[in-house]
Amino acid sequence: MNTNYGPPEVVSVTEVPVPHPGAGELLIRVDATTVNRTDCAYRAARPFFMRALTGLRRPKRTILGTEFAGEVVATGADVDRFAVGERVFGYCEGRFGAHAEYAVVQQTSSLAAVPAGVSQQEAAASTEGFHYARSAIRRAGIRAGDDVLVNGATGGIGSAAVQQLAALGCSVTAVCAGEHAETVRSLGVVHIVDYTREDFTALPHQFDAVIDAVGKSTFGRCRRILRPDGVYVSSELGPGWQNLPLSLLGTVRRGRQRVVFPFPEHNQSVVEEIRDHLAARTYRPLIDRAYPLEDIVAAHRYVESGQKIGNVVITVRD
Repeated sequence: MNTNYGPPEVVSVTEVPVPHPGAGELLIRVDATTVNRTDCAYRAARPFFMRALTGLRRPKRTILGTEFAGEVVATGADVDRFAVGERVFGYCEGRFGAHAEYAVVQQTSSLAAVPAGVSQQEAAASTEGFHYARSAIRRAGIRAGDDVLVNGATGGIGSAAVQQLAALGCSVTAVCAGEHAETVRSLGVVHIVDYTREDFTALPHQFDAVIDAVGKSTFGRCRRILRPDGVYVSSELGPGWQNLPLSLLGTVRRGRQRVVFPFPEHNQSVVEEIRDHLAARTYRPLIDRAYPLEDIVAAHRYVESGQKIGNVVITVRD
């Protein structure tokens, strides 16, 4: 729980009443959740304008957590999509509440059954990165056979993006630290650029699309490696929030190169799509490490350190 904005230390583990499901709602006993960039941004209220949504002086939502996997232990009236005892996973940004032993969600929310053979930790870590990567790929109009570069291929979004692109039939070039090259290759990538040794924006090659999954580059720097009709998409707003106005311009200055901004879509059909990929093993979330719930402050610190690869899981129940 966090009742104030600030550093990781504002988070504490506190006893609260078990919530009760209303009509159309499920009570989930949470087995696993994650700490991700979204949690850290809402906890710290960064950027500041987020307070217009989250609460000007104090957080409106005091229990964070956007991803979860657990078991349905009770249902409200008129529930017909899920049953008590069923393993489920989902995404609840906005409402939050996954950093707890129990959470209440609508049966029509971003929720699906956990496929057989998929662990609760894998399911919990599968949603945020996938749906942000999915929105980037779709907004950029990427198709089978396209040549795509992904900057930040070891992050939660980047590692999901390279797997979706590989499944789509794209040629993928992944930018990551050399020490993680084999991990990224295991996700279906052939071409690796070690950013500690080489500037990917100086590559002697042009791409149909560049996905900056960590928001550390800019359209201006990447234009030379984009084809004349290439697309740049970033997970961040960019310096001076430039990616929003650039995306509105459509065609920018010379040629037909353009910027798109990946406003994400998350609903039940998206989580069902994730479920199908998990079941087919065409997607597996990259998990860095796991912390018990009582060490959630340490998890926040680690996520903010910039050292993580993939996802950081919180185990709530063994």
